[in-house]
Amino acid sequence: MKRTLFALAALATVAAAPLAAQAAPWQPINQRQANLEHRIDVGVRNGSLTRSEAQRLRGEFRAISRLEVSYRRSHGLSMRERADLDARFDRLSRQIQMERRDRDDRHDRYDHNDRHDGRRS
Repeated sequence: MKRTLFALAALATVAAAPLAAQAAPWQPINQRQANLEHRIDVGVRNGSLTRSEAQRLRGEFRAISRLEVSYRRSHGLSMRERADLDARFDRLSRQIQMERRDRDDRHDRYDHNDRHDGRRS
């Protein structure tokens, strides 16, 4: 009887572990910030983001980072503040994705003007 109960308890623990992992889907904030910065940098390097798009995205990133510092200074991050930061990072992540896919003319690839400095004749 004890063996059966022990086996059932072990099985329940193993089965519940993935559920506990799903209940906390947040990445650490520092890791999330590093990932977003990296995506912006890669977008600039491979030409999928213009410099002006990257500057705007970095400005939004800095604003979120300042808000995080403000939250931490007051009394540490509450669950509500963490959820607010998470929503802001989600929105920024979607903006990065949209800007990288919008196919703006970055290197005069499809423009057949005589000029090659990005200005129109």
